[in-house]
Amino acid sequence: MSDPSLKNVLELNDVWAGYADTVVLEGINLKLPDCGSLAILGRNGVGKTTLLATIMGHTQMKSGQINFKGQSIEKAPIYKRSRLGIGYVPQTRDIFPSLTVAENLKVAQRPGRWPLERVYDLFPRLSERQHNMGNQLSGGEQQMLAMGRALMGSPDLLLLDEPMEGLAPIIVEMLLRVIERLIKEESLSVILVEQSAKLALSVTQDVLVLSRGQIIHQGQSEALLSNPDLLSQLIVAH
Repeated sequence: MSDPSLKNVLELNDVWAGYADTVVLEGINLKLPDCGSLAILGRNGVGKTTLLATIMGHTQMKSGQINFKGQSIEKAPIYKRSRLGIGYVPQTRDIFPSLTVAENLKVAQRPGRWPLERVYDLFPRLSERQHNMGNQLSGGEQQMLAMGRALMGSPDLLLLDEPMEGLAPIIVEMLLRVIERLIKEESLSVILVEQSAKLALSVTQDVLVLSRGQIIHQGQSEALLSNPDLLSQLIVAH
């Protein structure tokens, strides 16, 4: 999938995981190189969100191994994974409605390359709205805040679960450019789950397609984007 000579920031080896007694992911193997980017595609309910949640520690591991920056983390609690450098932007955003924008950001701040000023530079709208409460923001502004809050933790790996879902086209375009900047200019490792395959493939280096909790395709994003027949077959037929 990726150049084997590159150092991997994340590795999943034969991961089986789910919720309670339910197994959702079956035998997942993936490698993400340092500064790499990976799109996770597939129909609804195939395990995309569960895969990100498993990396973050929100599910029950049945078996397998997760290595982050060379360290085994499958038994590590969520807070430790965050401190090690994994940032997570869930589909639900989970901002604090009773805190201001600035307070939402500062509560997640850790020393590193993403101080408040850099987040405001990335999302000027958040600077304009910094004194507004979380529940006074539009959906697009809430998504910017969720991403900005994750960056305030100075992650090495950013997990994005459908960050552009339900947003206006102009906001989608802006967020897409931000994600592209994080990947290409900020050298951040990114895993992106996105319903729009073309959008996800346009900004990532590699792609993984899931069906019923199993990987059915791995390869380069550009190659899959240039093969619409295969893309349709992978997404629609499964």
